[in-house]
Order: sequence, then C-alpha cells, then structure tokens
Amino acid sequence: MLRVLGLAFSLLSGVAMAQAQPVSRIVTLAPSLTEAVCALGHCAQLVGTDRHSTWPNSVQVLPKVGGLEDAQIERIVTLRPNMVLLGPRSRAGERLKALGVPVMTFDARTHADLKRMLLKLGDTLGEPARATELLARMETELDAAAARMPAALRGRSVYVEVGAGSSAASDKSFIGETVARLGLVNVVSGDLGLFPRINPELLLRRPPDIIIGPRATLSNLSDRPGWSTLPAVRQQQLCLLDTERMDLLSRPGPRLGEAAQMLVECLNALPPR
Repeated sequence: MLRVLGLAFSLLSGVAMAQAQPVSRIVTLAPSLTEAVCALGHCAQLVGTDRHSTWPNSVQVLPKVGGLEDAQIERIVTLRPNMVLLGPRSRAGERLKALGVPVMTFDARTHADLKRMLLKLGDTLGEPARATELLARMETELDAAAARMPAALRGRSVYVEVGAGSSAASDKSFIGETVARLGLVNVVSGDLGLFPRINPELLLRRPPDIIIGPRATLSNLSDRPGWSTLPAVRQQQLCLLDTERMDLLSRPGPRLGEAAQMLVECLNALPPR
C-alpha cells in the first residue's frame, strides 16, 4: 500500500509535466474507448483496459483493471498511466483525479456524441486528421449498409433489446439511430430515455415486425407473457445475436459502420414472411 501511495504522490507532483507531454501510457475503462484508441493508431500506448475490452485481439493480453462499478484504483496507479479514459458512469474518475492521475470522461450514447468523442480523442492523441478520416469512413460504411437494405424491409418496425430485464435501445440512442439509417422504425420512443427498461406490454400494444437482440436473453421469447402472439415471434423475424455480434452492436465506437453491415446481413437472412 505504501508503494502505491508513493507512486500516487509521484504522479501528483508530476501531473503538470505529464499533461504537457504526449500521451504515452493509456488505461481505458470502457470497450468503446479501447477500440477508439486502437482505431486512431495508438494501441501500442495502451497499458491496461477494463475486463470487457476484447477488440482488437491484441488488447486481450493487457492487464485488466476491473469494470464500470469496480475499477481497481491501486492497480491502475501502478500502471503509471498519463491518461485514463472513462465512461460517464464510472466511479473511478474522482478517486483517480485525487491521486493526480490525468482523466478524460466521454459520454457517447448518440451518433453525435460518438463523433465528438472521436474528434476530442484524436486531438488528445495528436491524430486530428486520422479522427476526421475515421469519421468519414464510418459514414461511408453506414451509407453502404443502408444501400444494401432490400426495399421489402424498409419501413418495417423493430424492437432492439440490449440487456437483461427488457432493456431496450430507443430511437434516440446510437443503436436506434443506426437502425433508422437502415430504414427501420423503432417501436421504443426516445421519450422513455435512450436505453429504457420497458414494460413488456409495450410490445403487445406496438407489436414490432422484427426483434433484434442477444440470443442469450431472447431464446425464450415465447415464455414471456403474451409474446408468443407477436408477429415477429410467430413468423421468426428474429435477429438473435451471439456475444461477439452483440458486443459489436452495443459499443458506441469506431466499428459503428461494421455493426450496421452486420445488422443488414442478419436481416437479409430472415425467413420470408
């Protein structure tokens, strides 16, 4: 413990110098931030990530420092980062700042948020041009995915589940914006929040044509009260995503266009109605 505090004191006394120097030792506490750092060409500067960061494969061997609710502060300090990147709900920020560790917090829950995050991170890493190019590529990929959507699928309604307890992506979330770019209509309104936990009766009142979500939680849809009557369930209009594809969809990061392409492939594979 004394050693950790000593390291913290050294960080605190040298924080002004660290901030003036290039960011060379980065810890990320959200998978989307890990992916963004790598997409901007700075994977080699990562010295630790949260436990859920899995892409690209090279980050899986890095030290893991916990997650959203249980970031391991002492371990982060021992990694001697001169920048820690956090999501908005992380509890680690204030504690790290008190120890003199430079921290940046990002809240990317819409497409506009994601663009701001990538541009800001690009500036921080000395890669503004690369960030601009990355955003342009993402837009091109989104347009290409939308162009691949069959006319028969456009205008169909969709429900996107993102977690246990019927947590959904509303039309105002980054996932909702992605499905809208594909020409689909989200049955969950942004008036309920970006990622609300919905009352299952909502789908009985507004039955979707298509249901998208994790295979792990949607495999028993017929057991949910009344859901066996939903047209999407009866007609097997279900995009059931494995863990890897669900991670791709649910991370607001540089693979946004790739996620849209994946959704189009899943939708194109649905059985005819």
